[in-house]
Amino acid sequence: MTDELAGSYDVVVVGGGAAGLSGALMLGRSRRAVVVLDSGQPRNAPAEGVHGLLARDGMPPSQLLELGRAEVRGYGGHVVSGEVAALTHDGDGFTVALADGRTVGARRLLVATGLVDELPPVPGLRERWGRDVVHCPYCHGWEVRDQAIGVLSGGPLSVHQALLFRQLSADVTFFAGTDELSAEHAGQLAARGIAVVPGEVAGVEVADDRITGVRLADGTVVARQALAVASRMVARADLLAALGLTAVPHPSGMGEQVPTTDPTGRTELPGVWAAGNLTDLSAQVGAAAAAGALAGAAINMDLIAEETRAAVAALPG
Repeated sequence: MTDELAGSYDVVVVGGGAAGLSGALMLGRSRRAVVVLDSGQPRNAPAEGVHGLLARDGMPPSQLLELGRAEVRGYGGHVVSGEVAALTHDGDGFTVALADGRTVGARRLLVATGLVDELPPVPGLRERWGRDVVHCPYCHGWEVRDQAIGVLSGGPLSVHQALLFRQLSADVTFFAGTDELSAEHAGQLAARGIAVVPGEVAGVEVADDRITGVRLADGTVVARQALAVASRMVARADLLAALGLTAVPHPSGMGEQVPTTDPTGRTELPGVWAAGNLTDLSAQVGAAAAAGALAGAAINMDLIAEETRAAVAALPG
């Protein structure tokens, strides 16, 4: 990404994933001056492919993003590599400061910085994340179908996750750790033929660059080929917090997300929209892209309304 950064834009998009690029695409097609500032830290980078995205199923995430950048540039938008360090409200607009000292002005902001997956502190999980340690049956379930799957307890949705992966394999084991299952949950797992293994999980066994099992604290190793983990998903919301908008707990307990005031991603901060996993923790790539496109259209309409008011005010008499 080598686009030269201009001094100001109609819209600065912070985050160059599916949501940010889709928003910029919509704005570029509306003949808006728009730039995407991307730190190059996509959540799905470890995955081999994007799944569940019509006509692009299985495409490597890096390839999908490169195609998106090219499309944004094709409509006159800029895509610039850089980490945003601060957002400040500056009169009627905003100043965006990058970590390398550059600054840029914006009339509107679209923030699409995504989220961070916080994994249980089990040695070996992070290294296999996005490969044979997964979280979403719709994103990665087909790739581990019919394998020996382990599901690690680690949140309010862990049993639900085990039931979802049971749809994909007859061999699913639930590692309860130190959690005590309710009678209802225990009954559900038993009814679906999901074995429950109690005891603290101490690590992941790996051989020939593949998971081979789960090691318990007592030394027992339970053979498994893939693991599902309910990560805690936390919105990358620090930049918005500096403007006074903080992340709130998701109703399910799965993490924290940024609240919006309407379906277009408008936030309570005038002139600021948010989209993608920042505002919807469970959104897959297609849903994030749709949210970004909707936000881009709403921002363009907001700018048109402002410009129309100024044009009416400038009429003589």
